Amino acid sequence: MIFNLSEHKTVANRFLAELRDVEKQQDRMRFRTNMERLGEVLAYEISKTLDYEEKEVQTPLGTAKCLLYTNRVVVATILRAGLPFHQGMLNYFDEAGSAFVSAYRRHHKDGTFDIQLEYISCPDLTDSTLIIVDPMLASGASMNIATRALLEYGQPQSLHFVTAIASTSGLDYLRRQFPDASVWMGALDDELTAKSYIVPGLGDAGDLSYGEKLQD
Repeated sequence: MIFNLSEHKTVANRFLAELRDVEKQQDRMRFRTNMERLGEVLAYEISKTLDYEEKEVQTPLGTAKCLLYTNRVVVATILRAGLPFHQGMLNYFDEAGSAFVSAYRRHHKDGTFDIQLEYISCPDLTDSTLIIVDPMLASGASMNIATRALLEYGQPQSLHFVTAIASTSGLDYLRRQFPDASVWMGALDDELTAKSYIVPGLGDAGDLSYGEKLQD
């Protein structure tokens, strides 16, 4: 399943437009808030696909029958850019477990780069609903490496990838690697540069959230 939020008439597209807007990007708090709100909207959409059962809830005046999801949800994110997005997911899946992966691009003088995986913290994923969030799905290499590292912690019942903006080539690559997974995105952009930056994209989500970093 592939879900593209930009194809739907929703106020969430304003959040996405502000994330892209070079002038509004100057306000880091606003950028983080919009990323968090986009995560909330996509969490809501994912919630429609979960398993539910009817349970009784005691109110002050009687008993109400409510439909509650039964899945054990784990939300995983790639540091650091994914943190606001991750929080948006947790605002809705507030009982979810969390996993964190530290992965980054190590650039070489010839312009190429490798994906380096340094740290992972993860609960048991066996029979879980695993939701992996990363704001930008560019080449798909980081998501692929992070996912395979996470799957060492157990086989989930279902796998969901969530991104604010994906490139067409990155989406195609991820679908080849994980054909049974669902992909949820804010928007899909066609162009990917030789250095694996999405165009028009929105820039570096980590820097826009937390400030520029020194390059090694």
